[in-house]
Amino acid sequence: MIRNDLHYADLATIGGMLRRREISAVELMAHMLERIARLDPLLHGFAFLDTDAALEQARAADILLAGGDCGPLTGIPIAVKDLFWTADMPTAAGMTIYRDFRPPEDATVVWRLREAGAVIFGKLQMTEGAFAMHHPSVEPPVNPWGEALWTGASSSGSGVAVAAGLSFASLGSDTGGSIRFPGVANGLTGLKPGWGRVSRHGTFELAASLDHVGPMARCASDAAMLYAIIAGHDPADPTSWPGGPDPLDMDAVIDLGGLRIGYAPAAQEGCDAELGTAIGEAVSVFAGMGAGLQEVSLPDMLSGAAQWELLAGVEAALAHASTYPARAEEYGVALSRLIGLGRDASAMAYQKARLIRMDLSGRLDALLADVDMLILPVLPYAAPTLDRLGALAEDPDANTRLISFTAPFNLSGQPALCLPCRPTSDGAPLGFQLVAARGREDVLLRAAIAFQRETEWHLRHPFD
Repeated sequence: MIRNDLHYADLATIGGMLRRREISAVELMAHMLERIARLDPLLHGFAFLDTDAALEQARAADILLAGGDCGPLTGIPIAVKDLFWTADMPTAAGMTIYRDFRPPEDATVVWRLREAGAVIFGKLQMTEGAFAMHHPSVEPPVNPWGEALWTGASSSGSGVAVAAGLSFASLGSDTGGSIRFPGVANGLTGLKPGWGRVSRHGTFELAASLDHVGPMARCASDAAMLYAIIAGHDPADPTSWPGGPDPLDMDAVIDLGGLRIGYAPAAQEGCDAELGTAIGEAVSVFAGMGAGLQEVSLPDMLSGAAQWELLAGVEAALAHASTYPARAEEYGVALSRLIGLGRDASAMAYQKARLIRMDLSGRLDALLADVDMLILPVLPYAAPTLDRLGALAEDPDANTRLISFTAPFNLSGQPALCLPCRPTSDGAPLGFQLVAARGREDVLLRAAIAFQRETEWHLRHPFD
């Protein structure tokens, strides 16, 4: 008999059950498909789902499992953001222009998941072109913690599906916060690796030098497993780093003694009181595990965040040059505005923004040479209601404030990991992020795994 909560099992648990033949891959896939059929009409997380192909992949996985020739993800159903090429499914990137596009191959990250045995069974909904808003023709995903809550920008469907137990994990992308926003909005753990640590080959661009690809999961150990699979050099992406990450021992005792955590109390001025209290509690958890706290001053994050839209707009204009303005009428208002901003930008304004970016990156590099990681908010508040978000959209200063903790690390390229902490008094998810120096994803993952061994906030789920 299938456990009622099987859909919330972590990757190691469900993988062990499959390898021990306590459940078959077909039974597991059927269980997930039944749950999707019941819940996704309410949540709208999926952009594409092929049930027949999913069951066929599961049958093939069962043959591998029976023979003992299997990888760490063999038989585990994982759906991915509809930004990533899939040779067996359309990839629309949230756009009507590409609704019938069948890529010639898998994105490198999708191929690597398949090589590890994952059943890639569906594509998850997203904002148009991975920017701020869903295309007008798309039914936006619904936050499973409350239909009035934001789902967190472009990796919205990934956040919803993983939180609701419709996929065991997912892949997202983060150009200004779109792994971390849906991560905290849906109560998940998400890793934005450093720029270049994960191949972008076969991934629709929003802004090439700001785009990061990473895992979204329900716990840090799952994020670590997925990161170890997808990271590493890819000849098809010359910007990817040579070599790959060292695997983490998930069963090892993690000693945080001597770890230096930079804490910036001044950064929380203007944040909601409940968020400040929750992050303070998280800081106390780390201190209780032996980490040392060091008060730090951040560089001017707001000025950096204020450059994000211009820089992203110029790169987005280049990415969409073959279809915009030629097919501008098929674009939604938000993405059209961003591309227009980039096309109209002067060289002087663009260079000024680049210099501010370089200055911010250097200052963050210097700060992270003195501490092992920073602990910061992701948002200045809990996941905002859709009404509050609508009001923010009308206020450029408020929108810059919204991305002031996330976009700077897209500009600078350092890795950042979000994870849940104590929720609000009415049960809405809250979260924070850890940021480390370039190439130190291992520090973030070890700290997050240790944190989640001491806390249970990541074990909350919105549905049975």
